[in-house]
Amino acid sequence: MKVRGVLFDVDGTLVDHEGAVDDALRLWLPTLGVTFDAQVCALWHAAQERHLVAWRERSITFAERGRRRMRDFLPAVGVRCEEPALDAAFAGYLRAYGDSWRAFDDVADALDDLARLGVSTAVLTNGTTEQQNDKLRRTGLAGRVGPVWTVEDLGVAKPDPEAFRLACERWGLPPAAVLSVGDRPDLDLVPARAAGLAAVLIDRRTAGPDRITSLRDLSRVVAAADEYGPAGIPPAR
Repeated sequence: MKVRGVLFDVDGTLVDHEGAVDDALRLWLPTLGVTFDAQVCALWHAAQERHLVAWRERSITFAERGRRRMRDFLPAVGVRCEEPALDAAFAGYLRAYGDSWRAFDDVADALDDLARLGVSTAVLTNGTTEQQNDKLRRTGLAGRVGPVWTVEDLGVAKPDPEAFRLACERWGLPPAAVLSVGDRPDLDLVPARAAGLAAVLIDRRTAGPDRITSLRDLSRVVAAADEYGPAGIPPAR
């Protein structure tokens, strides 16, 4: 079955999440009296990752995820913050993070190429509906990437293959006609294939099997997926 749709991840795929986090920390940390450096950045990323599983499992809210991150991070950098002030602290970071969102420079070309091929696009993301739609709007991608499905919409998050199956069902496309594109093997490649989709990783740093280094290669990937089917694609050139 030929590829009729490409299902994109957002963070690390369409939008430079890591760059936005670092830029946000540079803006936000001085307001707390903290200097941005590699050690502080590592502490932030550790706190960020620590509570993502609970969020994906829907056992905590987005707001609680932020509170837990603040409880871990602020004492580690010497900032005292009482419990009632945690939400305000996290809101300060979120404002800086939102001001730092940028789409990768290969996204517009890839969307144009797919449109010329007659291939539809959509988004599947573990982020919140409000934040991810705002992210796409502020990076100029809203209205260009097709429908957007989040963990809040579907009630299930990646890496559960059901998230991919539900997205395809709502899209009206069979999984075998959809190519998943994301930056993480555990979230975007393995579960997508388990759900019957073709899948490829975007890794802008390292070439290798099952991955591309630019979204501009997607037209070639679509052709390869048409030939090789949902089991995968040939190694990137």
